[in-house]
Amino acid sequence: MSGRLGHIWVYLAASPLLWLTLTLIAYQGATWVSRRLDHHPLANPVLLSVALLMLVLRLTDTPYPIYFDGAQFVHFLLGPATVALAVPLYQHFERLRRMWLPLVVTLVAGSALAAASAYGIATALGASREVALSLAPKSATMPIAMGISEKIGGIPSLTAVFVVLTGIFGAVVGVWLLERLGCRDDAIKGFAIGLTSHGIGTARAFQISPLAGAFSGLAMGLNGLMTAVLVPLGAHWLNH
Repeated sequence: MSGRLGHIWVYLAASPLLWLTLTLIAYQGATWVSRRLDHHPLANPVLLSVALLMLVLRLTDTPYPIYFDGAQFVHFLLGPATVALAVPLYQHFERLRRMWLPLVVTLVAGSALAAASAYGIATALGASREVALSLAPKSATMPIAMGISEKIGGIPSLTAVFVVLTGIFGAVVGVWLLERLGCRDDAIKGFAIGLTSHGIGTARAFQISPLAGAFSGLAMGLNGLMTAVLVPLGAHWLNH
């Protein structure tokens, strides 16, 4: 960017409100496109808005820290939004009570398999131990995954990238795959998506139904807890 337009952009870019506004506009625009395309898997709002924001940052040569300084209010709201997931879950408490045993079995098996398969595949493909450990907690929500990665000797920033990619992939492919496998129960769909694709998958689950969103939020929270226990134990075992 050059000339007078460049000077105007430099002035606007110094305002944190610019990046917050662009983030909200990008997501709203992506949501509109997704609805127009009848929620096609490839028209996932998170995927589209991330792609658009990356393009804007690239074209304007804006470093990510500058963008984050302006958009961090959205990051701050992740905490309250996660807690708010308890509301729809409470509304379906009776269904949850009847399904507690299969959900617990699925949680333990899914958490262990997600971490073990990520580490095993990365190792088999020749990745370093540090990279493989960074991959292990990828199915947990980002703050937990980054904390685990740092604790076990991974690279937290690399883990963050894998977490986002995992969430987007699960949100794009998850529902389609479950339906092809004959799954018609929204509670099961939601739990499977939340277990593997954390917050981004949970946003997709709420597009299916409030029931799917509630069980997805439950799976996201429990998987974060389970991953925080299983992955460090697994890393400790590998060291001996």
